[in-house]
Amino acid sequence: MSLPKMIAVVGTNASGKSSLSVELARALGGEVISADSRQVYRGLDLGSGKITEAEMQGVPHHLLDVIDPGTFFTMADFQRMAYAAIDDILSRGHLPVMAGGTGLYVDAVCDGYVLSDIAPDLEHRRYLETKTTPELAEMLRAAAPEAEIDYANRNRIMRALEKLHDGDTLTPKREKRYDTLYLGVTWDRPTLCDRIDERLDRRFDEGMLQEVQSLIDAGVTEDFLYRLGLEYRYISQYLLGKGGSFEEMKEELAKAIKRFAKRQVIWFRKNKQIHWLDMRKEPLWEALELAEAFLKEE
Repeated sequence: MSLPKMIAVVGTNASGKSSLSVELARALGGEVISADSRQVYRGLDLGSGKITEAEMQGVPHHLLDVIDPGTFFTMADFQRMAYAAIDDILSRGHLPVMAGGTGLYVDAVCDGYVLSDIAPDLEHRRYLETKTTPELAEMLRAAAPEAEIDYANRNRIMRALEKLHDGDTLTPKREKRYDTLYLGVTWDRPTLCDRIDERLDRRFDEGMLQEVQSLIDAGVTEDFLYRLGLEYRYISQYLLGKGGSFEEMKEELAKAIKRFAKRQVIWFRKNKQIHWLDMRKEPLWEALELAEAFLKEE
């Protein structure tokens, strides 16, 4: 029995994933599911690069603004909500188009990770919270030396340690629910870096500094903002007087975004099913040709 079909548009920050997803959805009668670990939060708009209502061009979007800042949100939460959104889209005869740069979220849905339904041990989580990131990294190396993980990502390390503590495995089984066409969006390194710089300037002009200040004023904790990484980490630390000048903060933030984009490329390059679009030609037409052929397959 063939699986229901969906499309996943993946790639780096500032690559054009959102706009391409909208154009594909408009052409193919689709709806977009955001796969971004920060865009699920209300009020995290400019800093997360969240698509605006005007940019959506009337295309329905899902998994944006679904929880309040400070709320604990896991990959399992995302998978559950994404499955519900995708099945709803399919039930109405529309095409699900997933768009995002959080590779783990994309894989959890498109590869069908079988995730544990064991309730988290909150006492153990509080214990892990007392450890520094290097200490957590050493704990994970000792418990699972074969683990392939970003040891600079505190949240990812903590989640891995929680899974091991709960008797779960770090490599989940897979039960695919959907047949997925993967479309990759990125640029050569110099062009991507220029796009990141241009987008960062634009977002500051649009009020990204004020957005983070409003979150602080609303009581969102320093720890939560720090863990969000990138824009929210660097800007909140600057606003709280823990960084240098604005220009110094902005320069370090730009470097961090570029490092993150490089890690995104490394993550997605591992997936040999991704069709990388030629962004210097006509990526939309190339994507449409691939999508139309894919949708005709039995």
